[in-house]
Amino acid sequence: MRKIQKIALFSSIILIIYSFSGCGYNSLVQMDEKVKQAWAQVDNQYQRRADLIPNLVNTVKGYAEFEKGVLTEVTELRSQVGQVKITADDLTDEDRFKKFQDAQDKLSGVLSRLLVVAENYPQLKANENFLQLQAQLEGTENRIAVERKKFNEAVQEYNTSIRSFPTLVTAKIFGFKEKQYFKSNPGSEKVPDVNFDFNKKNDDKK
Repeated sequence: MRKIQKIALFSSIILIIYSFSGCGYNSLVQMDEKVKQAWAQVDNQYQRRADLIPNLVNTVKGYAEFEKGVLTEVTELRSQVGQVKITADDLTDEDRFKKFQDAQDKLSGVLSRLLVVAENYPQLKANENFLQLQAQLEGTENRIAVERKKFNEAVQEYNTSIRSFPTLVTAKIFGFKEKQYFKSNPGSEKVPDVNFDFNKKNDDKK
């Protein structure tokens, strides 16, 4: 009798496993993990940028003529960004995600303005620390754009799946919810221009 019960239990487990596989549960789990991994890369790049900002501000601050208002705004926005950080568990929350993106996009905008204003001070080219920070910031902004694109692609695959039959049934049963995309704001698709061609600028003035 016990042997029959064990066989029945084993058969039930196998049936449940195949049922989950057939209804798309496993694929949903895999896509959900893919979104989380993509998000981790986005978050890492944003954190890398935040870590660069204090050194950038302190380096530029040494030039008395430099406009203090832009530096103050960069510092304040960096602080605001730190207060609206979200985790992978918040990706289904539209309001929280929007606040996060808005804060990051505002910081991108003011960093772009900071670097544009810096072009008026060619003496910065003599500061090796500034040039290194400029190069690192440029690379980070590019990586942010790349990782945001990869994240959106992962979310698109996941969101399409939970809205498609038969996986939409599985998604409702197990609580798989739609995740948020990064949306393009006017000008946000353009990486801040951090190329300083001081020689050309000086030639133009001659």
